[in-house]
Amino acid sequence: MAEADVFYCEPRKRTGTGGARAVRRDGWIPGVLYGGGEKPAAVRLKANEINKAYLSGRLRPQLAMIDVPGEDGQQPVIPRDFQIHPVKGMPIHVDFMRVDDKTRIDVEIPVRFAGEEESPGLKRGGVLNVVRHTIDVYAPATAIPEFFEFDISELDLGDAVHVSAITMPEGVKLVTSDRDFTVATVAAPSAVRSAADDEDEAEEAAADGEDAPAEDGEAEDGGETKED
Repeated sequence: MAEADVFYCEPRKRTGTGGARAVRRDGWIPGVLYGGGEKPAAVRLKANEINKAYLSGRLRPQLAMIDVPGEDGQQPVIPRDFQIHPVKGMPIHVDFMRVDDKTRIDVEIPVRFAGEEESPGLKRGGVLNVVRHTIDVYAPATAIPEFFEFDISELDLGDAVHVSAITMPEGVKLVTSDRDFTVATVAAPSAVRSAADDEDEAEEAAADGEDAPAEDGEAEDGGETKED
């Protein structure tokens, strides 16, 4: 598991649209800290810390820590929601949920693949077709997997890797557990598929030609037609 991000925050006295704008003008990002049996608290967070986490793909449901002035230690939290500026494309509001070792949540875990260089199918020009980029699991908030890695080193053309190829960490369960769904396949390259399709069409055409009716102007018994 990757080292948890630590976000510094301060209480935010003004709320609402005006208060949020004032926070942003001062170089902070407004947010809300909720859960853990406590009342929701309006906070402001350092923009550089939030932006760094967002750009690196870590502002997602995974364990982080909140450093609250005046409180002992750092609180474990999970980023649960954030809003993005429609033009600038950066976070303008973030919600964090307080968690502990008893908190369990539904979360999407990204997938990665190992062994692409060794895959016989990919060596032959195949294409890795990712069916699922994330896998939904029910996990302890303090032990959320960073990613799931699938070994595709032995996949050939037409082969697939399923979710059963990985072992779930202790306490982590699949949300969809009633079937062994496909995560990725190695598809044949377009050139190979095109050649196969042309060959099939040629065989079909040949088979149709054997039973084709005589063309107009041609006697079925091989004789010549007579003109008026």
